[in-house]
Amino acid sequence: MRSFSPASSGHVSVAIVGGGFTGAAVAVHLVGGKDIPADASVVIVEPRSELGRGLAYSAIDPAHRVNVPAARMTLFPDIPDDFENYLRGLPSHNDDELIAHDGSPYPRRSVFGDYVSARIQPFLKSGRIGHWRTKVVSISNKAGRYEMIGADGNVLLADIVVLAVSHPPPSLPRVLQPFEKDPKLIGDFTVADAANAIDPADRVLIVGNGLTAADVVASLKRRRHTGHITAVSRRGLRSRGHGPAGQEPFGDFLAERFQSASALLHAVRQRLQEAEDLGMTWHSVVDALRGQGQDIWKNLPVAARRRIARHLRPFWDVHRFRIAPQVEAAVEEAISTGQMDVRAASLSSVTKSAGGYRVMLRPQRSKNIEALDVDAIVVTTGPAHGGILQSQTMLQQLEDAGVLQACPTGLGILVDAQSHPVSTSGESTSSLFIAGPLARGTFGELMGLPQVTEHAIFVASGVGDLIQKDEISRRADYVAAG
Repeated sequence: MRSFSPASSGHVSVAIVGGGFTGAAVAVHLVGGKDIPADASVVIVEPRSELGRGLAYSAIDPAHRVNVPAARMTLFPDIPDDFENYLRGLPSHNDDELIAHDGSPYPRRSVFGDYVSARIQPFLKSGRIGHWRTKVVSISNKAGRYEMIGADGNVLLADIVVLAVSHPPPSLPRVLQPFEKDPKLIGDFTVADAANAIDPADRVLIVGNGLTAADVVASLKRRRHTGHITAVSRRGLRSRGHGPAGQEPFGDFLAERFQSASALLHAVRQRLQEAEDLGMTWHSVVDALRGQGQDIWKNLPVAARRRIARHLRPFWDVHRFRIAPQVEAAVEEAISTGQMDVRAASLSSVTKSAGGYRVMLRPQRSKNIEALDVDAIVVTTGPAHGGILQSQTMLQQLEDAGVLQACPTGLGILVDAQSHPVSTSGESTSSLFIAGPLARGTFGELMGLPQVTEHAIFVASGVGDLIQKDEISRRADYVAAG
C-alpha cells in the first residue's frame, strides 16, 4: 500500500480533512459510488495510522462497546448485514461477553473500527484513495483552490475540501480549571489509558451522566474497582438501556408542522401516554422521533431549534443514546450494591484536601451546600460544541476569513441544505462541505451512526456532482512511501 505524501505542493481534486468514520465513509462512497473521472484524486488527511476509527472506534478498553446491536451498524445501508457478516468471520473466543441478554451481539468498539478500516483498505491499496498522515495546521483559499499546510511541513492544493473533523474535547468546569494539570483530574476519558490514573480504592467523582460516564463505570468495574463512585449532573439524568426486542417505533410527528418547541414537546407527551396505554415503553416513541428527526428539525424555525438545543437536549440525549446491555449491567450492579450513587447537583467549589479533593455540591432545588471528599475526578460533560471553531487552528483561520460561522443553535457549524458552510456574508461556499455531526444544527439527528452514514453518502453525492460539473480531473503528484 502506498502512503500519500505531497511533493512540496501536490494537487488533488478532493481533500477530506479527518479520517474517522465520517471521513472514511465520504471517501468510500465517493470513489465507490459516483461515476467520477478515474483520474480525479481523493486524499484523506488524518494523523492516525488507520482510517475509519477516529476517536470513537480507536477505543482500546475492552469494556467500551458499540451502543446498538451489530445488525444496525454498517458502512453500506444497502448491505445492512455487512458488519454482522464481518463479525461472524472473527474468532468468537476473543469476546466471551459479545452476546447480550437480548441475544444480539454488541461488539467492542474497536472491532467496528477494524471493520471500517478493512473496508477502506482496497481503495487505499489501489491508490484510489490516498492517506496523508498529518494534521492540517493551516487552510486558506488561493486563487480558487484550497492550500493546506500540514504539521509535517508539506503543502497540498485541493479543488474541493470536505471538513469531517472531530468533536472538540470536553471543557473543564470553571471550578476545576485550577487543577487542570493534576493527574487525578481526568478531563478527557477518551484518551488512551486514562483510567490508569485511578487506583482501585479511589473515591471517584464523575461529572456528567451520559454515555461516557457509563463507559467510565464499566471500565472501573472491569478493573475491579472497589472505591465509591458518585456521578453528578444538573438534572440527575443518566443514559438508559434498550427497550424490549421487537418493539416498533410509535408515533407520527410529521403530520403536523410544529412551529415551537412547546408544541413538539406536547405532542411527544401525548404519544408517550398513548404508547403506555398500549403496553409499549417510551423507547418506541423515541425511536419514532429518531427516525423522523431530520424532517421534524427541518420544519422547525431556528428559534425553536435553539430552545430545544438549550433546554431539551439533555432529556433527548439520555433517552436517544442508549448504552449496551453489558455496560448497563455494570452500571446497574454498581448502583444496586451501593458502590455508586447518581445525584442531581452542580459543583459549587473544589479545593485540594489531603490526598484528594473536597467538592462542595449544590443539590438541585436546594439552597444547602454539601461536602464530598473524593480522590479522583473524571469529567464526562461531552464535547464543547460551543467552542468548535476555536478548537482547531484551521477552523479558527476559516472563521477569521469569514468562511465559517457557528450555527445559531449552538450545535456546530452553520451550513446550508447541501451541507456547504454559510459565510458571515450569508453566501454558501460550494467547494467546501461539512460532513458529520458538526452539520447537525441544520440537519438535526446526526449523532447516531446510521444518520452519520446517510449524511456521508449525501455529501459524497454532492462532491461527485461538483466534480462532474466542473470536470475536475487533475491527478495528484504523490510520493510512494514505505
